[in-house]
Amino acid sequence: MTEQKDMNFETALGELEKIVAQLESGQGDLENSIKIYERGVALRKFCEDKLKEAEARIEKISLDGAGQVKTEPLDA
Repeated sequence: MTEQKDMNFETALGELEKIVAQLESGQGDLENSIKIYERGVALRKFCEDKLKEAEARIEKISLDGAGQVKTEPLDA
């Protein structure tokens, strides 16, 4: 398992999809299922946070009076 801090959104989402498929298959023992479920919950939160960050960045993009795209720093 890759540390979340070292992941990008796509990697985290891919791992989350594998976890969901594994849990839906119903195979595996209870203890392992609980362990991967916990990992899935953490990955879901990570993905949600990344999407919120991206949404905030997109909201900072706007058009100026001449119709040109301008951006502002996220922390402005």
